[in-house]
Parts: sequence; structure tokens; C-alpha cells
Amino acid sequence: MKTLLIIISCFALATVGTVVAKNMSPASNPENSPAMQDETGQRATFAGGCFWCMEKPFEQLDGVSAVVSGYSGGTTENPNYNDYMRGGHIEVVQIVFNPEKVSYQELLDVYWMQVDPTDPGGQFVDRGHAYSTAIFFHNDEQQGLAMASKKALAESGLFDKPIVTPILPAVEFYPAEEYHQDYYKKSSLKYKYYRSRSGRDSFLDKVWKEQKEEKTMSSNDLKKRLTPLQYQVTQEDGTEPAFRNEYWNNKRDGIYVDVVSGEPLFSSTDKYDSKTGWPSFTKPLINNNINEIEDNSFFMKRIEVRSSEGDSHLGHLFNDGPQPTGLRYCINSASLRFIPVEELKQDGYDEYLELFSSKVVQQGSQ
Repeated sequence: MKTLLIIISCFALATVGTVVAKNMSPASNPENSPAMQDETGQRATFAGGCFWCMEKPFEQLDGVSAVVSGYSGGTTENPNYNDYMRGGHIEVVQIVFNPEKVSYQELLDVYWMQVDPTDPGGQFVDRGHAYSTAIFFHNDEQQGLAMASKKALAESGLFDKPIVTPILPAVEFYPAEEYHQDYYKKSSLKYKYYRSRSGRDSFLDKVWKEQKEEKTMSSNDLKKRLTPLQYQVTQEDGTEPAFRNEYWNNKRDGIYVDVVSGEPLFSSTDKYDSKTGWPSFTKPLINNNINEIEDNSFFMKRIEVRSSEGDSHLGHLFNDGPQPTGLRYCINSASLRFIPVEELKQDGYDEYLELFSSKVVQQGSQ
């Protein structure tokens, strides 16, 4: 059991006042929610100690539609918080995700950065099998990726001890009681008090310090490579002035790629004059290269557009565009690099020449 006797344990916090652990009714069962029943998504199940601490990192990911705390890996049916340990269950989170927006590999990367994979006896202050780590795979692909990820972590030299996190086939998952779901939101002060004294954050900060420093160095490199405006727009979610940017009135044939990563984003064949003073497109060149994220900043509800690989802020998506899509991708020029059709081949984007094949033929015959 969680052993923060004078500090406040996960169990103690959950049972403060009149809250009593019990099995949930079907109506309150998170597995009955639309998100958990989304047939278009895949599932991932991870154990990383106290499930309160495992929800937030995954809920922040674009492409994740649900993260539910629960119990798995034991032998008893319908366990609850009072008896799940006796049945051999461990605390887990089950994630529903859209693989077109976030890959299972990305989920694994996030998972390893939340746990101590060398501890066979629990996680941080929480001791015992109930708080041990595990990856439960739902198909052969997940199993292969998980095993390769574990091997890569073991060979990275980050840890002096062996990686003991088991990779197991997924078994029955039982959602935890409703008061456990999103506990970090419902009881944020109590959650922060528990987490800050659990030892988790101090351990993770120490282990991943070098990686965080490398990320900072990468940011410094970008500052050298990009103009101040390009950096402000792509890395700090800035917006350039309307009508005073490079491509708002560009009428040349070609494609637009991410100025940071070079991934293809938009084509001139889908560009139109929206009269807004920014480059506007009716659709992306490649859907998978675009992430669409809800943006509630500035007291508005908008859809932010970011590149998938570079994670660059590009602009916003609106539904006031022309047919056939009715969409307007309003994009900052500073986040783009334009490659004219005659330079596609030399820049390594010759696969997109067919978009302009008729014009290329006409130019060649002149």
C-alpha cells in the first residue's frame, strides 16, 4: 500500500471524508463512455505505480481521446480499491488513441519518462506489487515496439541497473472508481502535495536532465538557423502581420514545406486568395503531416494547425473557406518554405512533380 503515513498517501487522499471505495455502476463506468468505445482508436495499457500520476502525461497528447485509471493483471473479477491488491492486480491506465495522430512508439517514449523501470518492488514511495511497472500489449505490433523500446532504453546507459519492466499480453481491464479518474484535476492541491513528496519528480528530473538540456540546446540551434520572426511564429506560437509577409500573395506553382523540418505541408494547387493577408489553403498536401489542436487562447475557441514532425506552429483552421472543402487553413508565411515547381527535383521533392505535370510539359515545350 502507499506508505506516506504522515505525508498523505494515495489511499488516504482517496478516502478522505465520506468517500467510500466501491464498484462503479455501469452508468458511471468510464469504459462505457463514448471515448472508450471509439472503434476508430487503438488501446494501450501501461502500469507505472500510482495511476493518478500516469493520466496527465498522456491526456496532454494530441490524438489521445481517453485515459482511464484502473486495475489489471490479477486473478479476481471486478476488483475495487479496497481489494484489488489481494487479487494480484496492479494499478494501470488504459489509453484510447488515434494512430494517425499519435503513434504507439510516441506513447512508449512518454511512458518511459514517467517511471523508474529498474524498480521491481513498486514505484518511488509506493511499495509492493500493486505499484509495479508493466507494459500490456494489445497486438503483435505493440509487443514488437515495446520490446524494441525496452532494449533501446537498456542500451542507452541512462540506468545503472537492469530494466525490469515486464512486457505482457493485455488481460481484463477494470476501470477504477469514478473519484480516481482525473484525480489530478478534481483534487489538484492534494494531488500536488502527494506527488511532490512521492519522490517521482526528483528521480525523473535527475534521470532525464541531460535529455532536457539537449532539447534546450536544440532550441538554441533553431534560434541560430531561423530568423527572429520564424522562431517566434514556429516555436512561440506567434502571428506575423497580415499583408506584410512573404507568401500571402505568392502565385507561383510549387509546394510549401515546414521551415523547420522540411516536411511537405501545402500545395499551390490548393492555395487561394482569402483576402485576409495570409497564405490560405483549402486542404493540406498530406493529412498526416498536419496536427489540428483545439486552441482556447485569447478567449476564443479555434483550431490550431501544427506540423506533425517539426511540431511547428503554422496557423489556424477555419470553416469559412471555398468549396469543395469549405475550409481555410490560414498559415503564417514565416512557418513555411516555398519550393517552386522547377526546383522540386533538385530539392528532393520530385514525387510531387505530378501535381504540376501539365505545366511542366508546357514549360518544357516552349
